[in-house]
Amino acid sequence: MEHILIVDDEAFIRENVQRILKDDCYAVLDAATGAEALERVSEQEIDLVLLDLNLGKENGINVLKLLKEADPELLVIIITGYGTVESAVDALKLGAFHYMKKPFKADALRVIVKLALQTGTLKREVRAIRKGEMELFEKVPMIGASPELKEIIRQVSEVARFPEATVLITGESGTGKELVAKAIHHLSPRREAPFIEINCASIPVNLLESELFGHEKGAFTDASARKPGIFETADKGTLFLDEIGEMDPAMQAKLLRVLETRRFRRVGGTRDIEIDVRVVAATNRNLKEAIREGTFREDLFYRLNVFPIHIPPLRERRGDIPALSKFFLERYSRTFSRNFQEISAEALRLLEAYRWPGNIREIKNVMEKICIMHTGPALLPEHLPAEISQPLPPPGQSGELPGNIGTIGLERAIEKYERDIIATALAKNDGNVLKTAQVLKIPRGTLRYKMAKYDLS
Repeated sequence: MEHILIVDDEAFIRENVQRILKDDCYAVLDAATGAEALERVSEQEIDLVLLDLNLGKENGINVLKLLKEADPELLVIIITGYGTVESAVDALKLGAFHYMKKPFKADALRVIVKLALQTGTLKREVRAIRKGEMELFEKVPMIGASPELKEIIRQVSEVARFPEATVLITGESGTGKELVAKAIHHLSPRREAPFIEINCASIPVNLLESELFGHEKGAFTDASARKPGIFETADKGTLFLDEIGEMDPAMQAKLLRVLETRRFRRVGGTRDIEIDVRVVAATNRNLKEAIREGTFREDLFYRLNVFPIHIPPLRERRGDIPALSKFFLERYSRTFSRNFQEISAEALRLLEAYRWPGNIREIKNVMEKICIMHTGPALLPEHLPAEISQPLPPPGQSGELPGNIGTIGLERAIEKYERDIIATALAKNDGNVLKTAQVLKIPRGTLRYKMAKYDLS
């Protein structure tokens, strides 16, 4: 309920305004003097003040100044029966929301009061979003200036306010899905509770159930003691299920039940355990395709996809490349006691032109390697890996050799293309060598050799 303070030296005016506004379910307080008004504002939160400019011997403009000094965000509507253009201008310059002359109609007062309170609500929401974005950057830096990143930050700020909402984050490997999950947690009311993460692709199917739900002593051969699962560990906090698309269908059914009932049983247990956990899931797979293929449950998808957040690959938000490059260059320059202070214009142009198949993770690795190998003070084109500093343009026209093959030779050009293909495949499979080798249809040993050759390990 909004609190409105009426400041007028005439009792019948205060009573009349109270009668009008109480019908709209506001909590209406009153004060006859400026001193009483300041005392009210200091004692409790006031959403709106209706202030008479003529308070007996007091000047309402002076009272307005004092109220604004006490609370610069306080909404004030000036009311007076002896108003002049000059006094109205003075009041508005000092931050008054509106200026009304007596006598005023009840309906007109209601409309202005409602509009003022709506404006106050919007201002508070904007301040909360800005404060949240500052807190987000301090705890979980999301670097960049692209419209796409700004939209992701807006979505994170919005969903963080609702601690029960399940979130599904999609995007290629290396785009920062875990960072977004942490940001949601740190901005939410659950921030003081644990943030627990688990990669569903990295744990064997026969162990995942025990990891998620825990087990009782004797539940299986090696269960020598009771062990709580990560759902219990994350109680009151956030559970981040990375690579949810790799979860076994049988486990998907058990996860769905937990999401719907907020309870589970340990492996080998007989008692239901209730939990209060927000689940944030992430995947680099197209889950709708997986549903059509029969490898992912449609009902689980809709249960997870309450609030979807998609993170575009870096090649689709090139506006973030300069900020990310500078951020990681500065970080690793400090880590390795280097003296990098800037990125040259030509080097920045090459960084922005590169496709970054490994996304943010690749930028991080490139800057780390540069800081190991070089000292600064400027990052120059010759410091960049060959695939960035000597890109291959599209094939030429009229029988010309494609790109700069005439300069670097066919073998070097093929190696560049091969490296990009392998890096992209690794990124799409989250670095899983076996899956990448299967996709590329080459032996795993061959893939490992090429990864070492192209520094992709």
